[in-house]
Amino acid sequence: MVRSIPHACCESGGTEKRRHALPTTFRHGTLLILRSRLPQIHSLPFCYHCRQSYAERLKGGTKVTWKFFSAVMVLSALLVLSAGVANGQAIPGKFKPIYEKSTSDQQFDPHDFTGIWEMTVRDHTLGAPPPPLTPAGKAAMAGRVAGGRTTVGNAPWYTCNPMGFPRLVNDDEPMEWIMTKEKILQVFQWEHRIRYLWTDGRALPSGQNLENLGPAWYGHSVANWDGDTLIVNTVGLDERAWLDQNGLPKSFHARIEERYRRIDYNTIEMQMTLYDPEYYTSTYAGAKRTFRKITDEHITYFGWNGLFAGVTEGICAPINEVEGYNKGFRDLGRPEEK
Repeated sequence: MVRSIPHACCESGGTEKRRHALPTTFRHGTLLILRSRLPQIHSLPFCYHCRQSYAERLKGGTKVTWKFFSAVMVLSALLVLSAGVANGQAIPGKFKPIYEKSTSDQQFDPHDFTGIWEMTVRDHTLGAPPPPLTPAGKAAMAGRVAGGRTTVGNAPWYTCNPMGFPRLVNDDEPMEWIMTKEKILQVFQWEHRIRYLWTDGRALPSGQNLENLGPAWYGHSVANWDGDTLIVNTVGLDERAWLDQNGLPKSFHARIEERYRRIDYNTIEMQMTLYDPEYYTSTYAGAKRTFRKITDEHITYFGWNGLFAGVTEGICAPINEVEGYNKGFRDLGRPEEK
């Protein structure tokens, strides 16, 4: 049985949405409840919307008995209902119930993003149609297949590689901001990833310096404040990482600008712009996105609080077997082959 499997689940349609019936933090709580009641389960995956049940996928070669699995599913349903009432998260797939207890008129420092936040849309793109690709851009995108309900995609993260930037920022998993004097940290629940945004005055790498540093999955980032707007510029991106879930490319010499602004206590607004004349015929300006603050009560389970308070780790580890990850998560949302 696969151990320490990530909590993320299935794809849906051409937009590769992971349509969970419950918010991420609530899924963690449910899994934690199950694990505490049933120590036999090391990391039980859930994919509430999938057509084919996990039990059916495990029919061959599993050590979990049908009676035991049935009991688990019944118990999980009861726990979902009871925990949903207790935590006020009874409306699946909606963000509003998570934040409704916090007030939007509280005082806040527009230069302080401290806390855990979650994007309020789930399309995993820049949110706007891209400009046409150059011939080089088309060549870079050739062979990439976005996953869907009837299509097996070949995104790098399907084989335990990082999502990379900006794909991870545009994911709908929780992200924590940590503010320090010389740098700002973005800590992502998925991948247990940390991204450094340097605010110590260093210059953005360019020219031979950038060539010497070389590509990185999350690039090299510097940030500065323009009034109440945090401007982040990132260069040196690894071309193997996709720009978005559709497989759009980005070149090593591209620059991505993010503009963040805290518009109230509960909301950060962000807009991302790609400057990549090698792969695109014009500047790619993304749509404005919003992140909503997650309250402490929704990331606390059995006295354990924080971004990683759930049971499962959002890490795809080769030691856990890629095949097991794909069967347990990626393939569950696809219909049976006829």
